[in-house]
Amino acid sequence: MSTDIEQPVEARLVAAAPRVPSIPATLHYDRSDPFAVRMTFPGPATLEGVEVCWTFARDLLAAGLREPRGDGDVRVRPYGYDRTVMEFHAPEGIAVVHVRSGEIRRFLRDASALVPVGREHLQLDLDHDLAELMRDAR
Repeated sequence: MSTDIEQPVEARLVAAAPRVPSIPATLHYDRSDPFAVRMTFPGPATLEGVEVCWTFARDLLAAGLREPRGDGDVRVRPYGYDRTVMEFHAPEGIAVVHVRSGEIRRFLRDASALVPVGREHLQLDLDHDLAELMRDAR
């Protein structure tokens, strides 16, 4: 069985300019980091021209489908019937994108098939992680 999933999504940047084209973003889930998801934007879609990856909680993404969630760098909220707004806050500014809620639901369903919600802790190897921390502390 695979240890991670990756799903391309169509993100539409919300900007002052009309008819902004879609951005080919990617949602990624890896069972080795079971509480997190990543969303990656390709270089051409970013201010710096380099790929940008945001990491945030899987439960934030799920909860944001139903009601506004997030107080930090990533905020998620429903928008209309089948859109979800994602805000990414950085020192350079705020990027706001719309993603089809169905794409997010499909991604979360696949992630839950890989690691069921509430069973994330079973993927962690705390003894190994603690040994790594102790090794690095020497």
